[in-house]
Amino acid sequence: MQRLQMLGQWRGSALAGLCFAASACVDEKIVYRDGPAFVAPPAAAANFLGYHDETTNRTTCGNCHVTQQGKWEQTAHRDAWATLQASSGAGASCEGCHTVSNKGNAVTDANVGYTATKDSRYHDVQCESCHGPGLDHVTAPARGQMLASVHADTGAVTNGCAECHSGTHHPFVEEWRASRHGRPNDHTFASTGEPNASCRGCHVGQYVLAAWGVNTNYVEKTGATNLANSEGVTCVVCHDPHGSAFPKQLRFAVDAKDPETNLCAKCHQRRSTPDWSGSRDSPHAPQGPLVFGTAGWWPPGIEFLETQSTHGTEANPRLCATCHVQRYNVTDAATGQFQVTVVGHRFLAIPCVDANGRPTAEQKDEDGKRLCQVTSVSFKGCVNSGCHSSETTARSAFVAVENDVATLVALLDGMIAQVPSNQFGAGKVTVGRGAKFNSEMAKMPGSEVHNPFMIKALLRYSGVALNQTYGIPLPPGLAPTASDAKRVRVSSSH
Repeated sequence: MQRLQMLGQWRGSALAGLCFAASACVDEKIVYRDGPAFVAPPAAAANFLGYHDETTNRTTCGNCHVTQQGKWEQTAHRDAWATLQASSGAGASCEGCHTVSNKGNAVTDANVGYTATKDSRYHDVQCESCHGPGLDHVTAPARGQMLASVHADTGAVTNGCAECHSGTHHPFVEEWRASRHGRPNDHTFASTGEPNASCRGCHVGQYVLAAWGVNTNYVEKTGATNLANSEGVTCVVCHDPHGSAFPKQLRFAVDAKDPETNLCAKCHQRRSTPDWSGSRDSPHAPQGPLVFGTAGWWPPGIEFLETQSTHGTEANPRLCATCHVQRYNVTDAATGQFQVTVVGHRFLAIPCVDANGRPTAEQKDEDGKRLCQVTSVSFKGCVNSGCHSSETTARSAFVAVENDVATLVALLDGMIAQVPSNQFGAGKVTVGRGAKFNSEMAKMPGSEVHNPFMIKALLRYSGVALNQTYGIPLPPGLAPTASDAKRVRVSSSH
């Protein structure tokens, strides 16, 4: 309320100045009259306040929380009611998710807010949709009231995003729950039972938010001390519920080519180049830099020229999201009847699918190996992006590069096996370790697709470096090709 009084004083001063300048004030003694902080809600609304001013979409909460109000006004939640009315499928059963109701918050009584009153002040998905009824808070404000939950689930007791962003037409939470993002990584807790400091910033939802500078309070904020109380990479990790400058309320852009500002690459960029001080000669989540053309170990004197290569070119502005977040409808092959909308929140670029094209429950084993034949894999994302003319074309290109990389890895590993053992170990900066790093990166599922031309060039020039450094014979099949030569710069000193 103090903030409202201060705002009122500022408005009063400003208005007084304007009146003085224009000499248009009717009563000089009254230069500003403050309105009520909130309008008492109908008893049936069960303490939900809704809009303070429907015509301007000003929520009651927005009277004080002006920053959040301003951000929220740019979101699709603001126009949720109008969106529903414009839909051909609009119906009473949909209204709970397009208004202030018990959907999205901890209230279990369904007959509240708009559902109970049919009052237009409860149109749209407002602050209280996630935070719960606000009457007690505006009557006696205190920090820690009305905390929203970031937990998302599709069980018998649902809350938060799951209550609306689910179902056959928009199964965001169902798909997310089945993805690897849907749970915290148990390996993060393996040693002490507490989240490992070097891992938790990408594998535990609460710590990801903290690492990204999100200090907003929420129900689960202080609970991530063990696996049971930790969140996965939940909806609000990628999407800001209050709104953002990016489409779909994303916290970071998906089209940025800088790993530090690209949403996916914020985490998918760990150890993309060798860590000579450590003892591991393998990458960890190098996908972002791979797409951008900056991953791997390049032998001295050799530089990869296509810094934005293959799937990282201007022809693919959505980068990772083009393939990993694809949307399409699934229909029954026999009847043509609609079954479900796939919304891409399992983040599967080329998923195993059933006969109707719906992603199956099982996708990969613990080692990341695909659990279906390549003939049962969907390449819709490759076609829908406009990059490939047909799924058949995309599948053929995939099989070809997969075979090429497997052959090159086998040849390079044969050379690495002949490198003296004293060339490996923590602290050593050697050609042997660099070549091994490239081999291990090429073996990671998806590497051959993220940047096929660069991966093949890395493997071939690693073989050249092993030959020149240790005298190990270079197999003919590992020699750089004319195609490689177009993509690299070799200095005269090499």
